[in-house]
Amino acid sequence: MYKVFVNDKPLFLTNEVQKETDFKLFLLESVDIEKLIVKFFQNKIQKALLYHPDEKLIMKTLRAKLPVEKAGGGLVYNKNGDILFIFRNGKWDLPKGGMEKNETIEETSMREVEEETGVNKLVITEKLQKTYHIFKRNDRYKLKITQWFEMQTTFEGTPEGQADEGIDLVEWVNPKDISKYLENSYENIKLLFEDLK
Repeated sequence: MYKVFVNDKPLFLTNEVQKETDFKLFLLESVDIEKLIVKFFQNKIQKALLYHPDEKLIMKTLRAKLPVEKAGGGLVYNKNGDILFIFRNGKWDLPKGGMEKNETIEETSMREVEEETGVNKLVITEKLQKTYHIFKRNDRYKLKITQWFEMQTTFEGTPEGQADEGIDLVEWVNPKDISKYLENSYENIKLLFEDLK
């Protein structure tokens, strides 16, 4: 099963039909994906299931219906064990961004962390999960697939937010304080921390 977020609301891609009463169920093969997305953005749907019988074809079928943008991001630890957070568009987030031509996803992730926060001396220590969300750009809905990596840094300076990316703050957050930051964050970011518990 995949969890894709639309306007921070869950859209589950599944090959199992559950007897949930508060979920709207749609057939992935035949759904008008644009109309469904619009209903999420209009708050007419809070959560939905997209059903496809073949689990191996679920993501492929969705990707055929929407343009895909690949991105990479970092869950970055400093030598004190603190985690790097950014504050953008009124929410706490982790540094991430789109893949450029001829880049590996690892290179994308490290470049984006450095560009968005000024933090360098990064080493990838673990490949984490992918997250999925649908967004609108230039009047088109797109599926963003972000591959996350755990990273370590020996960076000693003061991180600085990339102003032209709308990043207002960059902070190192002690793990015991993470839950306060996640109260004002995105569902995709919360998923990353579920795995760490």
